[in-house]
Amino acid sequence: MTKQALTFSRKDSAKFFKTLNKRVNDYFKDNNIKRTGNWKLYLKAIFMFALLVVPVVLVLTITLPGWVQILCMITTGIGMAGVGMNVMHDANHGSFSSKKWVNKLMGSSIYILAGNDYNWKVQHNVLHHTYTNIQGHDEDIDAGRIIRFSKHTRWLRIHKYQRYYAFFLYGLLTANWAITTDFIQTYQYLKRKLAYGKFPNPTTQWTKLIIGKIVYYSIWVVLPLSLGFAWWEVLIGFVVMHYTAGIILSVIFQLAHVMPNTEMPLPDKNGNMKNTWAIHQLLTTSNFSPKSWLASFYTGGLNRQVEHHLFSHISHIHYGKIAKIVKQTAKEFSLPYNEYNTFWKAVAEHYNQLKILGRKPALA
Repeated sequence: MTKQALTFSRKDSAKFFKTLNKRVNDYFKDNNIKRTGNWKLYLKAIFMFALLVVPVVLVLTITLPGWVQILCMITTGIGMAGVGMNVMHDANHGSFSSKKWVNKLMGSSIYILAGNDYNWKVQHNVLHHTYTNIQGHDEDIDAGRIIRFSKHTRWLRIHKYQRYYAFFLYGLLTANWAITTDFIQTYQYLKRKLAYGKFPNPTTQWTKLIIGKIVYYSIWVVLPLSLGFAWWEVLIGFVVMHYTAGIILSVIFQLAHVMPNTEMPLPDKNGNMKNTWAIHQLLTTSNFSPKSWLASFYTGGLNRQVEHHLFSHISHIHYGKIAKIVKQTAKEFSLPYNEYNTFWKAVAEHYNQLKILGRKPALA
């Protein structure tokens, strides 16, 4: 990854973000509500944790047919993704609660999801939210050689078929967290002295990472083995759970950024970006299913990524309200507001984008 420093333009003569920010602030002030979560979010958190925990408890404590065990592990995977999107995500953005200790506690749920809070905050809060869709800076569009998410990455012959195999590979996301990604990221981020907030003591970070993995594997592997499950049963359950969570999280992310209506701009030779940070977010981010209660409820508001990227410090439970303000303000300033009406329309467009990016550049 390049270490070139990037600078976003400060020229916004129309004062788009200043106007938008004032309108959003006025919304919270006029309605006398906090920007963080409320009782609705806390109830949803209980529901998502139940989706994660209850099915696996049933598998471990009751003799169930094999196919029922598989269904339970699929449900646990759905719960894993649900906790990640609704609880961990808001908490590690500091928007789950107005109390820091609550955010820290809920943010620590990433440890039972196979991740690490330091790595996640650097990759997501620092690199992704700052440098959205900028090749070489936003790791979320870097899938190695196997998938080509950006026209600025090297094309390989295998990419001609990526529209067929990409969705199958998406399911490996959280399994990679559990096995290799966290170790690689900790090494790289500490070496580059990256942090979201205070830079951690390297020894402390490595210790937390190793202890976190020991606790994680103790819960999801050692415990079922000690209860008499065969190694292959544990392996199947582990894979089913992670594959379910991985494909959900990956697809939802791709629908926000790797789409025909989103841009992937590059800086000039001096590291300068053409637009301001806020306008850059509008150009590189897209929503889906804005009118779907289920999509908003389950994805933790990540179906409204435009609002999330502009106001990540605001809890997702408010996105439906502020979306009207964002959309209207973007329209007034003649700026794009990318959106697909349905989930399946967005999936179809992402498939088409994979097809386009899979073409040999000279032909494309």
